[in-house]
Amino acid sequence: MLGSVTFPGVSTVNKALFAVLVAGAATLASAQTPTKVGIINIQQAIIATKDGQKAAGDLQTKFDPKKKQLEAMQGSIAALQQELAKGSNTMAEAKRTQITRDIDQKTKELQRASEDAQAEFEQEQNKLLNDLGGKLMVVIDKYARDNAYSLILDVSSPQTPVLFAANGVEITKEIVELYDKNSPSSLPPAPKPAATPAPKPAAAKPPAAAKP
Repeated sequence: MLGSVTFPGVSTVNKALFAVLVAGAATLASAQTPTKVGIINIQQAIIATKDGQKAAGDLQTKFDPKKKQLEAMQGSIAALQQELAKGSNTMAEAKRTQITRDIDQKTKELQRASEDAQAEFEQEQNKLLNDLGGKLMVVIDKYARDNAYSLILDVSSPQTPVLFAANGVEITKEIVELYDKNSPSSLPPAPKPAATPAPKPAAAKPPAAAKP
């Protein structure tokens, strides 16, 4: 069933991000003598940014109604199961058969609804992750060049090979702070333009003097 939104599927973008990291590292390594190796947790960084936290909250809000619907369906099945258990010795055979069929039918409906909801959730989640991951890569690339790193490694995926990790420098916190600093959502709102004063009414003309 659909659980709380905590971006658990972030590993789906790790391979793509790591490929970009390695490509960027190769360019840096060819341009300078390898001196610094940076280590970043992409998964943690995405979730820790203000944009990531907002996206997680928005996704939670969007899928809360679906989650409640699935919980209601599950509650209906549990009620039927309880009814069947209580009347196991006294219930008529026809009634018992009908309840059993209802339980089976509702269970199938719940499974289909859960699978559909999970697929939709993962699709929306991956869109957000790819968008935030792309923005984060721009920050990582600039940070690596500005700070003379020859290699940046992502340690958030078990499949990611980590070289020289013992001598690496953890940069996740710095990347999150730099991302938030330059994120449009963190910038102060533009000042409102000053209101244009209303035009003053024209002065009334004195009445013309009467002719003799």
